[in-house]
Amino acid sequence: MKFVDEVSIKVKAGDGGNGIVSFRREKYVAKGGPDGGDGGDGGNVYIEADEELNTLVDYRYVRFYEATRGENGQGRNKTGAKGEELVLKAPIGTQITDKETGEIVGDLTRPGEQVLVAKGGFHGLGNTRFKSSINRAPRKATHGTPGEVRELRLELKVLADVGLLGLPNAGKSTFIRAVSSAKPKVAGYPFTTLVPNLGVVRVDAESSFVVADIPGVIEGAAEGAGLGIRFLRHLARTRILLHIVDLLPYDESDPVENFNGIMNELYKYSESKDILLKDKPVWLVFNKTDLMSEEEAQAKMDDVLKRLEWDGPVFKMSAIKKEGTREICNSIMDYLIEHPQIRKFEAEKTQEKFNWPEPGSMDEPEEDPFAGLDDEWDFDDIDPDFVLDDDK
Repeated sequence: MKFVDEVSIKVKAGDGGNGIVSFRREKYVAKGGPDGGDGGDGGNVYIEADEELNTLVDYRYVRFYEATRGENGQGRNKTGAKGEELVLKAPIGTQITDKETGEIVGDLTRPGEQVLVAKGGFHGLGNTRFKSSINRAPRKATHGTPGEVRELRLELKVLADVGLLGLPNAGKSTFIRAVSSAKPKVAGYPFTTLVPNLGVVRVDAESSFVVADIPGVIEGAAEGAGLGIRFLRHLARTRILLHIVDLLPYDESDPVENFNGIMNELYKYSESKDILLKDKPVWLVFNKTDLMSEEEAQAKMDDVLKRLEWDGPVFKMSAIKKEGTREICNSIMDYLIEHPQIRKFEAEKTQEKFNWPEPGSMDEPEEDPFAGLDDEWDFDDIDPDFVLDDDK
């Protein structure tokens, strides 16, 4: 299945049904009075989190969705049926943004969570609503209001506790294969990871956390180079960033320059997208220590730490041999337990307010569909033998 993590769609809620002008017509009821019913409300549009989905590919090909309008009112004070609601499915972790205003409409963070994205139109009022002691035969009815129309941007940001950083071929995919059941592609060339991968790491029977592996970030990523910039949004909700450093890069580059280059791209992206990636704790993990002697590996790590002036957590491992991976996972689990705060998202959810009019408070439409009728109704002119045929 193709991985799609950002799409734009247009949604329209159903229009409200119109109210009607109608009068009671029954034999032996000379002055039946008004009995025009209200229309039905238009259907709302919701987006719901579905844990069985992991991509937004369904919205790549169909971009417009519309809910059902409410039915018009009927005689005998019959209210029109309400429009059917439209529920769209999206993966957990989808953020919904109004493209016109930039407002975050909602964040789908739990299975089954629903967000109202377009409100259906308010129903029109029948002439029964306008009867009074001085106007016993009103010829006034109102149209239903149009349903809300919105252009939305759906952006998938995976929910993970730990995010992996590093150059292509640094060993991120090998690490996630070593500590979880995830099986991302691993090969001896860069950019083998083309889409984000999630792995659940179980430390013991009751403790686990989620690791997110994204394509490697290279220099110039903030300007669009490589694949990593496209998927950096998936690190926005992580609580720890593991920066995996290759002690023996395939191109014989300097690990210190590689580290600084990735962090600079991370900061540039954070500032341009207003995502606080640079405020997350970063742990340094040296990989491929099995390719040299213990003394050589230690000397090289000391040199890197000294040049970086690093004072944060440091680990070493051989991901392919699963050496040191258990210690890293235990330390991550301890940190998550000591810092149990809920994930902080970039923006708080906002409570949508829809200004529906109160019944009877709506203004008349600019063009009254009943303007051609007489202003007065003489019930004495009604044929006393007239009977309403229910079959018509």
